[in-house]
Amino acid sequence: MENLIVVIYLAAVLIVGMLAGRRMKGLEDFAVAGRSFGSLVIFATLSASFIGGGFSMGNAEKVFLVGISNIVALWGFSLKEVLVGLFIAPRLERYPGAISIGDIMEPHYGKAARIFSGVFGVVLCAGIMGAQVSAMGYIFNIFLGLDRLTGILVGCGIVIAYSTVGGMRAVIWTDVIQFVVLAVGIPLTLYFGISEAGGWESVAGAVPAGHLMLSSEPAGLLSLAALFITFMLGETLVPPYVQRLLIGRDTTEVSRGTILSGIFSVPFFAVTGLVGLVALAIDPNLNPNLAMPFVIRESLNPVMQGVMIAAVVSIIMSSADSFLNGAAISFSNDLFKPLYGKPMQPASELLVARIVTLLTGVLSILFALSIESVLDILIYAYGFWAPTVVPPLCAAILGFRATPGRFAGGATAGIGAALVWNSLLHAPFGVDGLVVGSITNLLVFFAIPGGNGGRCSFSRR
Repeated sequence: MENLIVVIYLAAVLIVGMLAGRRMKGLEDFAVAGRSFGSLVIFATLSASFIGGGFSMGNAEKVFLVGISNIVALWGFSLKEVLVGLFIAPRLERYPGAISIGDIMEPHYGKAARIFSGVFGVVLCAGIMGAQVSAMGYIFNIFLGLDRLTGILVGCGIVIAYSTVGGMRAVIWTDVIQFVVLAVGIPLTLYFGISEAGGWESVAGAVPAGHLMLSSEPAGLLSLAALFITFMLGETLVPPYVQRLLIGRDTTEVSRGTILSGIFSVPFFAVTGLVGLVALAIDPNLNPNLAMPFVIRESLNPVMQGVMIAAVVSIIMSSADSFLNGAAISFSNDLFKPLYGKPMQPASELLVARIVTLLTGVLSILFALSIESVLDILIYAYGFWAPTVVPPLCAAILGFRATPGRFAGGATAGIGAALVWNSLLHAPFGVDGLVVGSITNLLVFFAIPGGNGGRCSFSRR
């Protein structure tokens, strides 16, 4: 029965995605879907896409291993959502024709910065897509009996199909469906899981005491603060996220939807993390990667299992399709077009984007198979993005003086500091190089003379 429910759900998502993508006109439609959406749709698509497989199954896995400190760390992402809604989203009205990060970067930092952000955007999207693909393989394996590789190919194939045909419009409308399923399904999983474990008191008594509290040691607090900052910076203004900020009918709608998504993520992260504690209480010898699927399998009847499997698949697919689309736009608009250097017909631009969607799907599969931990894939991918692109991108949007020299110096120093910190010093004090690299980028950015200095008004080139 549960298998039938999952098959029906996957078929419905595929059909909706394919139908939503009809009458695709060109790269802009593929990227921002007509800029016609209100705050509730933006809230749903942001929530479905960016709490993803790594933030759900990965959160359950990490809480299984280290306790509720991982929930607190993920609230760094929640804070970032609110800050973006308050300070970044309202200022994007200065970029009326933008469909990608490159369209924002180039007027401030030049063509080279556009290409640079395109390269790192593709790498990041492939890495995060890999996290979703990896999670998809576990789900299909434990519930449908498929080996991990086959599960990855089946799930990823469906995502590639509707993302390739329908672009952002297909992604958004499938996200809305997926958001409804996960917003109901995951809390129910926790509720029935706690009941299966004998109630919350039984769960609390069965897990190590340290899992239910934060460390009071300075080293533990430093590590927690660093991880909090990692999740706050890691996905800040990643390519598909910026696209979400460009699909609204106006910046007020975008700002409201973004803030709502941040508020929603706070209890959602708590729920997915507590699922990991329930799994630990029931079976402490369980593979941590399977914490959430295990609770679903052990605590629900076949019909409810089907619904909950669909909920978990929803989370994964909603992130996977977003980063596929983000990679396609980063490559097509920020790499191919500026390097090609000649005007292209809309049909040709659309063809390039669809080809890249397929290739990114293949790359993400290879990436997923090379790293075991879902959440580790996310952190690895973040390490390429935050130390290089985030500080200069935020500085430009917020109106600080932006010059090519500041971008080059900050990005070079940021990625260099991150690599030295992680590879040569082996991340002292448990602080990831992402944090050190981002701070270094910011310091070097503002240390370099900025021409007229201070803040400047925006002007398109």
